[in-house]
Amino acid sequence: MSGYTIITDSCCDLGMDRVQQWGLKYTPLRLTDAALEHQVERAGAEGIHLFYEAMRGGAAPKTSATTTEQWIQNAQPELEAGRDVLMLTFSSALSGTYQAAHIAAQELGEQFPGRKVIAVDTRCASLGLGLLLYHVVQQQRSGATIEEAAAYAESHKLQLCHWFTVDSLTYLRRGGRISGATALAGTILGIKPVMHVDDEGRLVAVGKRRGRKASMEALADQLAETAIRPEEQTIFISHGDCLDEAKQLEQMIRSRTPIKDCYINPVGPVIGAHSGPGTLALFFYGTHR
Repeated sequence: MSGYTIITDSCCDLGMDRVQQWGLKYTPLRLTDAALEHQVERAGAEGIHLFYEAMRGGAAPKTSATTTEQWIQNAQPELEAGRDVLMLTFSSALSGTYQAAHIAAQELGEQFPGRKVIAVDTRCASLGLGLLLYHVVQQQRSGATIEEAAAYAESHKLQLCHWFTVDSLTYLRRGGRISGATALAGTILGIKPVMHVDDEGRLVAVGKRRGRKASMEALADQLAETAIRPEEQTIFISHGDCLDEAKQLEQMIRSRTPIKDCYINPVGPVIGAHSGPGTLALFFYGTHR
């Protein structure tokens, strides 16, 4: 058995099958609407669709970050069992989750002086964090120590490219990412923003395309231009309840660039509350973000 456990948070947007298969634990971020969250959880696999349907119907869910106590509760049993803990968190530029994990790591380090507790701000989001976890787990399974796995995450996180587009500007306007006037003009003209997560872990608009297909092609073009040895990569795609378009994006990519494999999974409710239905996001290793 490995000498350490990797704990992440629910903004990794990995399916529970992957979380369990990779031996991960995760600390959940929450919706502040308890009734909506309960509906999502109770409905199982259908819950994500119901969540986005609620947003399409006008729901404006809000979210809350993890707490230090949650990280402590998650990590303490591992430390008591003699295992060290590596925490890989959602970007600190988008949430207070890393700060909560960092404080937890300090407190647990004092409580368990014979154990190692390391918290890493991945500056990643959604399946960008999921893809980094995928590679860190591979390092762990290859025999990397906790220090080596943490160093791998630190040294590779800024090569993990995040490229997004959305179908509607409404949700970015609600979250203050764009102005109401920009959202209205963009909707009238059919403008779709192209965004990425920068080196600080912030979501930044870097371009615009007229029409959904053009914005999807922009994501595929970014991979073709900057991916490192794409033929050896498993790329990740996340989507806001638009699986068919996620599959179309995969085919666009394969028509331009040879890739090893592709993993597609929905954007979870916490990130989806801010990006909205119709979000498409692409994640891969590149020469730079």
